[in-house]
Amino acid sequence: MNNLQSFFDQMKIEILEKHKRLNNLILYGVKETEKSTVDLIEIIKNKFKDELNITFEDRDVNTIYRIGKNNTENGKEGPILLTFVNLWKKNEIVANKRKLKNVYVSEDYPKEILDMRKKLQPKLEEERKKGNYAFINYDKLVIKQGKPGNEKRKKEPSTSPNVKEHPRKQQLAAKTNRLNAFDIMRNRSNSLPSANLPTDQIA
Repeated sequence: MNNLQSFFDQMKIEILEKHKRLNNLILYGVKETEKSTVDLIEIIKNKFKDELNITFEDRDVNTIYRIGKNNTENGKEGPILLTFVNLWKKNEIVANKRKLKNVYVSEDYPKEILDMRKKLQPKLEEERKKGNYAFINYDKLVIKQGKPGNEKRKKEPSTSPNVKEHPRKQQLAAKTNRLNAFDIMRNRSNSLPSANLPTDQIA
Protein backbone atom coordinates (compact mmCIF):
# COMPACT_ATOMS: atom_id res chain seq x y z
CA MET A 1 0.00 0.00 0.00
CA ASN A 2 2.82 2.38 0.88
CA ASN A 3 4.58 1.62 -2.39
CA LEU A 4 1.40 2.34 -4.33
CA GLN A 5 0.91 5.63 -2.52
CA SER A 6 4.53 6.60 -3.18
CA PHE A 7 4.04 5.83 -6.86
CA PHE A 8 0.98 8.09 -7.11
CA ASP A 9 2.75 10.84 -5.18
CA GLN A 10 5.66 10.71 -7.60
CA MET A 11 3.29 10.78 -10.57
CA LYS A 12 1.54 13.81 -9.11
CA ILE A 13 4.85 15.63 -8.68
CA GLU A 14 5.87 14.89 -12.28
CA ILE A 15 2.52 16.10 -13.64
CA LEU A 16 2.72 19.32 -11.64
CA GLU A 17 6.31 19.89 -12.75
CA LYS A 18 5.38 19.32 -16.40
CA HIS A 19 2.40 21.65 -16.13
CA LYS A 20 4.53 24.36 -14.51
CA ARG A 21 6.92 24.32 -17.48
CA LEU A 22 4.23 23.98 -20.12
CA ASN A 23 4.34 27.59 -21.35
CA ASN A 24 8.12 27.92 -21.10
CA LEU A 25 10.71 28.21 -23.85
CA ILE A 26 14.50 28.22 -23.61
CA LEU A 27 16.37 30.38 -26.12
CA TYR A 28 20.06 29.76 -26.84
CA GLY A 29 22.44 32.02 -28.74
CA VAL A 30 20.86 35.43 -28.14
CA LYS A 31 23.67 37.95 -27.62
CA GLU A 32 23.75 39.67 -24.24
CA THR A 33 23.39 43.29 -25.28
CA GLU A 34 20.43 44.18 -23.05
CA LYS A 35 20.73 46.52 -20.08
CA SER A 36 17.41 45.58 -18.50
CA THR A 37 14.48 43.18 -18.72
CA VAL A 38 12.63 45.70 -20.89
CA ASP A 39 15.53 45.68 -23.35
CA LEU A 40 15.55 41.88 -23.39
CA ILE A 41 11.84 41.70 -24.21
CA GLU A 42 12.33 44.15 -27.08
CA ILE A 43 15.23 42.12 -28.46
CA ILE A 44 13.16 38.93 -28.48
CA LYS A 45 10.09 40.68 -29.90
CA ASN A 46 12.13 42.08 -32.78
CA LYS A 47 13.82 38.73 -33.37
CA PHE A 48 10.54 36.85 -33.67
CA LYS A 49 8.92 39.56 -35.78
CA ASP A 50 11.79 39.85 -38.27
CA GLU A 51 12.56 36.14 -38.69
CA LEU A 52 9.30 34.36 -37.83
CA ASN A 53 6.76 37.06 -38.67
CA ILE A 54 5.28 36.45 -35.20
CA THR A 55 4.37 39.34 -32.93
CA PHE A 56 3.47 39.48 -29.25
CA GLU A 57 2.95 42.19 -26.67
CA ASP A 58 4.56 42.73 -23.28
CA ARG A 59 1.36 41.55 -21.63
CA ASP A 60 1.75 38.16 -23.38
CA VAL A 61 4.95 37.49 -21.40
CA ASN A 62 4.75 36.18 -17.87
CA THR A 63 8.50 35.82 -17.21
CA ILE A 64 11.76 36.44 -19.05
CA TYR A 65 15.33 36.30 -17.72
CA ARG A 66 18.78 34.90 -18.37
CA ILE A 67 19.63 31.56 -16.79
CA GLY A 68 22.92 31.33 -14.96
CA LYS A 69 25.79 33.79 -14.71
CA ASN A 70 27.02 36.19 -17.35
CA ASN A 71 29.39 34.27 -19.61
CA THR A 72 30.01 36.88 -22.31
CA GLU A 73 33.71 37.00 -21.38
CA ASN A 74 33.97 33.33 -22.35
CA GLY A 75 32.12 33.93 -25.59
CA LYS A 76 28.98 32.16 -24.35
CA GLU A 77 25.62 33.86 -24.01
CA GLY A 78 23.43 32.71 -21.17
CA PRO A 79 20.20 30.98 -22.27
CA ILE A 80 16.93 32.85 -21.85
CA LEU A 81 13.89 31.47 -20.06
CA LEU A 82 10.75 32.86 -21.68
CA THR A 83 7.32 32.10 -20.19
CA PHE A 84 4.18 33.03 -22.09
CA VAL A 85 0.78 33.68 -20.59
CA ASN A 86 -0.92 31.62 -23.30
CA LEU A 87 0.17 28.21 -24.55
CA TRP A 88 -0.93 28.89 -28.14
CA LYS A 89 1.63 31.67 -28.56
CA LYS A 90 4.43 29.39 -27.38
CA ASN A 91 3.26 26.61 -29.74
CA GLU A 92 3.22 29.06 -32.65
CA ILE A 93 6.89 29.87 -32.04
CA VAL A 94 7.85 26.21 -31.64
CA ALA A 95 6.18 25.38 -34.96
CA ASN A 96 8.31 27.99 -36.76
CA LYS A 97 11.55 27.81 -34.75
CA ARG A 98 13.60 26.40 -37.65
CA LYS A 99 13.35 29.79 -39.37
CA LEU A 100 15.39 31.48 -36.65
CA LYS A 101 18.98 32.43 -37.48
CA ASN A 102 21.78 31.68 -35.01
CA VAL A 103 19.25 31.08 -32.23
CA TYR A 104 18.04 27.70 -30.98
CA VAL A 105 14.68 27.27 -29.23
CA SER A 106 13.75 24.29 -27.07
CA GLU A 107 11.11 23.24 -24.58
CA ASP A 108 11.80 23.69 -20.88
CA TYR A 109 12.35 20.10 -19.75
CA PRO A 110 13.42 18.92 -16.27
CA LYS A 111 17.02 17.73 -16.01
CA GLU A 112 16.09 14.03 -15.88
CA ILE A 113 14.01 14.40 -19.04
CA LEU A 114 16.85 16.22 -20.80
CA ASP A 115 19.22 13.38 -19.89
CA MET A 116 16.75 10.83 -21.22
CA ARG A 117 16.26 12.73 -24.47
CA LYS A 118 20.03 12.95 -24.87
CA LYS A 119 20.32 9.17 -24.53
CA LEU A 120 17.60 8.69 -27.16
CA GLN A 121 19.33 10.96 -29.69
CA PRO A 122 21.66 8.28 -31.22
CA LYS A 123 18.71 5.92 -31.70
CA LEU A 124 16.73 8.76 -33.28
CA GLU A 125 19.48 9.45 -35.83
CA GLU A 126 19.82 5.73 -36.55
CA GLU A 127 16.11 5.36 -37.36
CA ARG A 128 16.14 8.42 -39.59
CA LYS A 129 19.08 7.01 -41.54
CA LYS A 130 16.96 3.91 -42.16
CA GLY A 131 14.38 6.14 -43.81
CA ASN A 132 11.89 5.97 -40.98
CA TYR A 133 9.95 8.92 -39.59
CA ALA A 134 11.15 9.29 -36.00
CA PHE A 135 10.94 11.95 -33.31
CA ILE A 136 11.23 12.29 -29.54
CA ASN A 137 7.97 13.01 -27.74
CA TYR A 138 8.90 14.29 -24.28
CA ASP A 139 10.81 11.25 -22.93
CA LYS A 140 9.88 8.63 -25.55
CA LEU A 141 11.12 7.82 -29.04
CA VAL A 142 8.32 7.53 -31.60
CA ILE A 143 9.11 5.59 -34.78
CA LYS A 144 6.90 5.24 -37.85
CA GLN A 145 7.80 3.14 -40.85
CA GLY A 146 8.60 5.23 -43.91
CA LYS A 147 8.31 8.98 -44.26
CA PRO A 148 5.14 10.96 -43.59
CA GLY A 149 3.00 11.76 -46.61
CA ASN A 150 4.09 8.74 -48.67
CA GLU A 151 0.82 6.91 -48.22
CA LYS A 152 -1.61 7.80 -50.95
CA ARG A 153 -5.16 8.25 -49.91
CA LYS A 154 -7.49 5.76 -51.51
CA LYS A 155 -9.91 7.38 -53.87
CA GLU A 156 -13.40 6.90 -52.60
CA PRO A 157 -15.90 5.87 -55.29
CA SER A 158 -18.13 8.78 -56.13
CA THR A 159 -21.85 8.24 -56.41
CA SER A 160 -23.40 9.58 -59.58
CA PRO A 161 -26.19 12.06 -58.88
CA ASN A 162 -28.32 10.24 -61.45
CA VAL A 163 -28.15 6.94 -59.57
CA LYS A 164 -29.79 8.06 -56.39
CA GLU A 165 -31.73 11.26 -56.10
CA HIS A 166 -32.90 12.93 -52.99
CA PRO A 167 -36.43 11.71 -52.00
CA ARG A 168 -37.70 15.29 -51.93
CA LYS A 169 -36.45 15.88 -55.46
CA GLN A 170 -38.15 12.66 -56.62
CA GLN A 171 -41.46 13.78 -55.14
CA LEU A 172 -41.23 17.18 -56.81
CA ALA A 173 -40.35 15.59 -60.15
CA ALA A 174 -43.32 13.19 -59.95
CA LYS A 175 -45.70 16.01 -59.01
CA THR A 176 -44.45 18.12 -61.93
CA ASN A 177 -44.97 15.23 -64.36
CA ARG A 178 -48.55 14.76 -63.16
CA LEU A 179 -49.28 18.46 -63.60
CA ASN A 180 -47.78 18.46 -67.08
CA ALA A 181 -49.90 15.46 -68.10
CA PHE A 182 -53.03 17.18 -66.77
CA ASP A 183 -52.25 20.32 -68.75
CA ILE A 184 -51.76 18.30 -71.94
CA MET A 185 -55.10 16.50 -71.54
CA ARG A 186 -56.89 19.79 -70.83
CA ASN A 187 -55.35 21.45 -73.86
CA ARG A 188 -56.37 18.55 -76.06
CA SER A 189 -59.96 18.63 -74.82
CA ASN A 190 -60.19 22.37 -75.42
CA SER A 191 -58.85 21.99 -78.94
CA LEU A 192 -61.53 19.48 -80.03
CA PRO A 193 -64.04 20.91 -82.56
CA SER A 194 -67.47 21.60 -81.08
CA ALA A 195 -69.45 21.81 -84.32
CA ASN A 196 -70.29 18.10 -84.50
CA LEU A 197 -71.30 17.79 -80.87
CA PRO A 198 -74.93 17.93 -79.84
CA THR A 199 -76.11 21.30 -78.62
CA ASP A 200 -76.67 20.08 -75.04
CA GLN A 201 -73.10 18.76 -74.82
CA ILE A 202 -71.48 22.00 -75.89
CA ALA A 203 -70.07 23.79 -72.81
